[in-house]
Amino acid sequence: MIYKRGKVYWYKFQWNGKLVRESTKQGNDKVARQMEAAHRTSLAKGEVGIREKKRAPTLGEFATQQFMPWAESTFAAKVKTWLYYRNGVRRLQMYAPLISSALDEPQLGERISAYIAQRQAKGLQVASINRELQVLRRLLHLAECSTGSDTENSYCRQRKRQDISQRHRNR
Repeated sequence: MIYKRGKVYWYKFQWNGKLVRESTKQGNDKVARQMEAAHRTSLAKGEVGIREKKRAPTLGEFATQQFMPWAESTFAAKVKTWLYYRNGVRRLQMYAPLISSALDEPQLGERISAYIAQRQAKGLQVASINRELQVLRRLLHLAECSTGSDTENSYCRQRKRQDISQRHRNR
């Protein structure tokens, strides 16, 4: 089955009980049908299996490779905001079990809870811990939007629209 999302056609079908859904990156429905048929044929011949998902980066990898450059470029004119994010990421990086977890790991919530407990044991105020968690939430939202490029959720699309509209405002 092919369907259109925006100006691009996608195809979707079941193969061996697994859902296969991919973008054709084409605006022509006839080409999209041919691409779907070619994919089905290659699966039937055993030439390709169900394509494996890419490995999700760890929280630490994403923080250093994507989040920090984003924060630095976005908040270049707002030094205090940049320092807020930098210090928040530094605090998160001090807790190895959290920073070494993959972004799609099911135990991520448990590791965040352990991080909170560890920070409370060190005697930090609730407000200080909440600021660190605010940086973590922002980091996780950006990770969700950047790693799931094919099937972005509505939050990511809305956020991108807001970012684009804010670029054109006078400040």
